[in-house]
Amino acid sequence: MSTFPTSSVQEARAALAARLRELRLDAGITGKELACLCGWSVAKSSRIENAVTVASDADIRAWCTACRADDQAADLIAANRQADSMYLQWKRLQRTGMKQLAETSAKLYERTRLVRVYASHVMPGYLQTPGYATALLGTIAGFRGTPDDVSEAVEVRMRRARVIHEGDHRFATLIEENVLNHRVGDQDVMAGQLGNLLAAMPLPSMSLGIIPAAAEREGTMWPLEQFTVFDDTRIHVELLAAKVTVTAPGELDIYLRAFARLAELAVYGPGARALIVKAIEALR
Repeated sequence: MSTFPTSSVQEARAALAARLRELRLDAGITGKELACLCGWSVAKSSRIENAVTVASDADIRAWCTACRADDQAADLIAANRQADSMYLQWKRLQRTGMKQLAETSAKLYERTRLVRVYASHVMPGYLQTPGYATALLGTIAGFRGTPDDVSEAVEVRMRRARVIHEGDHRFATLIEENVLNHRVGDQDVMAGQLGNLLAAMPLPSMSLGIIPAAAEREGTMWPLEQFTVFDDTRIHVELLAAKVTVTAPGELDIYLRAFARLAELAVYGPGARALIVKAIEALR
């Protein structure tokens, strides 16, 4: 079972639609009159006002002009673009390659004090070795057909990983056991990656828990999509086709509660180390 975090996007769209409706009402014109002034159908006005259709920048400018509120257009366009950024397809994010996305992500990690990651598919980026990251990003680039700047993206990712050693950053990391056994790269790459997990466990900034495959989940929490929490104010959810940014308080709470329940399923210290060692031995 999987959650699909679209309510943050929907709430942002609804808020924008409500602001447009208020402009029309303040101007004292009907939907039909607005449509006439804008040169489009009444149905289009209704769809925009009810957040059924996403307004373009040009639509918002025309709406504001019709309502004699041109001074509001810039703010409304900015709000519309912000809502659009909450659901971004990977093909759009990576249309010029993966380096630029990695650099943007690095800045977010640098200004975040508490990072919480639930890894259900692949190792968290800040714990990846160069070999693992190269194999993973190479596979992603091939699957999505993005420009091949894997080596540059890996270099940026390795620089980003320094945050686990610097400053007052803290990392609460939960990894499903299947991630330990899913091979990315060859045997040597996986052995190095698993060894890197063991090396990261004693770091003062790191809390590393492994959720055993045999964990009793009934009445607790099922496996979810991979997600990262930044200071309890922003969550990035990784779907197959897109990255979703969650900021709505109610939805943030859902993910924070899910993380807490998943943390209760995990083993730490010697228990986590034993599962990692077991995965290393299985490579032989």
